[in-house]
Amino acid sequence: MSLRTPPARHAIYTATLLALSTVSAIAWADPSPALDRAGVSVGAFYTEPRISYEGDTNYGRIDTGTYKTDHVTLPRVKAQLLLGDSQGLDFDYYRYDKTYSPTLSGSTNYNGLPLSGNGKLDAKLKLDLANVAYKWWLGSGNDVFGIGVGAAYYSASLKGTASGVLNGVSGNSSYEESEHAYAPLLELGWRHAVSENVRVYADASGIKKNGGNIRGHIYGGALGVEWYPTKAIGVVAEYSASKISLNRNRDGADLNVRLNGPAAYVKFRF
Repeated sequence: MSLRTPPARHAIYTATLLALSTVSAIAWADPSPALDRAGVSVGAFYTEPRISYEGDTNYGRIDTGTYKTDHVTLPRVKAQLLLGDSQGLDFDYYRYDKTYSPTLSGSTNYNGLPLSGNGKLDAKLKLDLANVAYKWWLGSGNDVFGIGVGAAYYSASLKGTASGVLNGVSGNSSYEESEHAYAPLLELGWRHAVSENVRVYADASGIKKNGGNIRGHIYGGALGVEWYPTKAIGVVAEYSASKISLNRNRDGADLNVRLNGPAAYVKFRF
């Protein structure tokens, strides 16, 4: 006598095999040729910063106006990781850490008395900005469009000496400020695979911080092209722009920074 599997059990077995096959196919399906499973870009951002700062010191209120520094090269790191075929994580970090020596002018009130003066600030300005976003990629084939939400961390510090003439009297005062904050982040992106070895892309991001000790916004954008002479290593050329505007509530201090210029990276993809 032989035993036969009931039809219902056959259906269960068949459904299970189909489900496992589907899950396996999804897990190993290839993403759009415009995306990588994982990638890390290491490079530098070449820019001529435009900086303005206004705030109170023991020496009086200083106002640098818009100060254009010499061209500088800033380190920058980017990374991407796909989770599945159409979702993933994006990371971006760069730092500005340079001397800052603008002329000063301005006025304020001290104990009810009007003060005015001019001079010079010899200082070092340090800015750190790090973004991480969860991104959804829409579309198929050679073109995909992405939208991402996440968080940004930014830190700003200014340390130095203000010197000059205040109400006709020469003097100087040390100056040190440091602030940091977290803020929500929104990102938009587009990727296009021109060929197996060449891609183009565009990115835009916005950070808005309301409430707390620090308020402000940071906007950024980039246009770039990737070329892969080998499967795992590529070269990236990009033009990037960032606008940073921060305000401190307790004393009305304002810091505005514009960073525009070309960037280049070596990209490792996996």
